[in-house]
Formats: sequence, C-alpha cells, structure tokens
Amino acid sequence: MFTLLAERKIAEAIANGELDNLPGAGRPLELDDDSLIPEDLRAAYRILKNAGYIPPEVQTLNQIGELERLVNEAPDTDARKRILRKLALLRMAAEARPDRRRARTRRLRG
Repeated sequence: MFTLLAERKIAEAIANGELDNLPGAGRPLELDDDSLIPEDLRAAYRILKNAGYIPPEVQTLNQIGELERLVNEAPDTDARKRILRKLALLRMAAEARPDRRRARTRRLRG
C-alpha cells in the first residue's frame, strides 16, 4: 500500500514538472558501498556522514596517513624523529582501542 502511494506521488510530481531541473539531473548517483555495515546501522551511519561526523578512528587513520607523508618531506633528522614519535603514538593509540583489541583477540582465538 505504501509503495503504491509513493509511486502515485512520484508520478504526479513528474507530471507537474516538479522533478525537472533538479541538481545532478542526468548524472549517475554517487552511492556509497555500505555492504560491510550491518543493515540495521546503515541509516544511522548515513545520517552521521551527511552531518559531517567523522569517527575518531577514521580521524586517527587520516592523521597517520598525513604523518607518513610528512616523514618523507621532513627537512632534517630532528624533524623526522619528531614526526616518527607522533606516528608511533598514533599507531599505538589506534591499536589500543577496545574494539581493535576485541577483534584482534577473536582473530587469535579463531
């Protein structure tokens, strides 16, 4: 019943020209691959993403990637050492997260 109502509303909008000239018309949709996200969490994840929320673990991984890039561009040995120390701390923090420990323990126990 809901599907029929939705289809009727869409048909009316098309007939009235309400869907003409929409942003992105004629271009393919950019769909995220959310196949690895449990189905019951997908809507919540999409809302958070659309709101600009970046999970802390993703922020940490982004910082790690940036520091790895900076190591190669360091002007001198002291700067390189400072960056490597920060990099080691971030990697340790990422590995120490409780969800990572549980996943690693499950893998080891197999």
